[in-house]
Amino acid sequence: MADNVVLQNIKMLDGTSVDIVVENRKIVDIVSPGTATGEKVIDYKNKVYVSSGWIDMHVHAFPEFDPYGDDIDEIGYKTGVTTIVDAGSTGADRVHELVSNSKNSKTNVFAFLNISRIGLKRVDELSDLSLLNKEELKRAVEENKDFIVGLKARISSSVVGANDVEPLKIAREFSKETDLPLMVHIGSGPPDINDVLDLLEKNDVITHFLNGKANNLFDDEGKPLPKALDAIKRGVHLDVGHGNASFSFKTAEQAKKHDIHFNTISTDIYRKNRLHGPVYNMASVLNKFLCLGYPLKEVIDAVTVNAAGWLNKPELGRIAKGDVANLTLFSVEDEKVDLIDSEGEKREADQKLVVKGVVVNGEYIEC
Repeated sequence: MADNVVLQNIKMLDGTSVDIVVENRKIVDIVSPGTATGEKVIDYKNKVYVSSGWIDMHVHAFPEFDPYGDDIDEIGYKTGVTTIVDAGSTGADRVHELVSNSKNSKTNVFAFLNISRIGLKRVDELSDLSLLNKEELKRAVEENKDFIVGLKARISSSVVGANDVEPLKIAREFSKETDLPLMVHIGSGPPDINDVLDLLEKNDVITHFLNGKANNLFDDEGKPLPKALDAIKRGVHLDVGHGNASFSFKTAEQAKKHDIHFNTISTDIYRKNRLHGPVYNMASVLNKFLCLGYPLKEVIDAVTVNAAGWLNKPELGRIAKGDVANLTLFSVEDEKVDLIDSEGEKREADQKLVVKGVVVNGEYIEC
């Protein structure tokens, strides 16, 4: 790999063009287009955009678990995503294995720790409350402070069984004990979505907020629930978490109509929905929001600035001299593309994002 790489004539999101010089892993210069020289020069001829490296706030990157598992780099830098956040694949019993895997991968990795010690070893992990062990969870958090960014609770009927909202009440206690926010998966009830919303606080994350199930954030007429609006006002973060069963075009259109904006766009990607859809990769998910009429900057901010802000790692959401280089290079191409949501609904888009490459921790890689 060249120690010095110049990304020449590359477009920023505001439409201006620059040259970006990367050396010894860091961005060392951002200069007028066509003026930088270096050991390896890639001329993008003003046809390719650069953003800070895409961040996926909801993935499943523990390959040993099935169905919700995959290899870190397969869902990371190879798809244009330089940072992933595993969303509760592992609990206290096996998070150390995820940490070890991350050290052998190019992609940056953080994680939400599943409040069940077994994680997604089975998919009803909150149906047995004896698996919610506070001391083991606190030990795992203490041992992996730089890796664990929050706690994950999957609060839908197939996961909690007969326990209704009780696992979330326990998760709230764990959150207070560890000073970590919650990411809460919402889906089919029970528990009732209003009971879930009552327990969420500032900086908690609702993932799957655009799902098409009956127990979502919108009433029968498509209007946002009063308690959903209250949660947004007190700083609860809305994350897409597309997944196999958790993104609906109709729900997304309702949200847009009522000015309910996503904070972050994430994939909930794992091996099955990467290979067979409806997720495939981050660009495919972002295309759906461009198709819905959101501007490019808002869509890209959702996987850069907004995600980095939630992680409290602003350097991951900017392009600045002196920072370790994490960048995503992509084009916006005029081409008709068929898009499908988790409900089987289709839309036809006139444009699509195409990932051209990444710089991950200073290493330039074509995609």
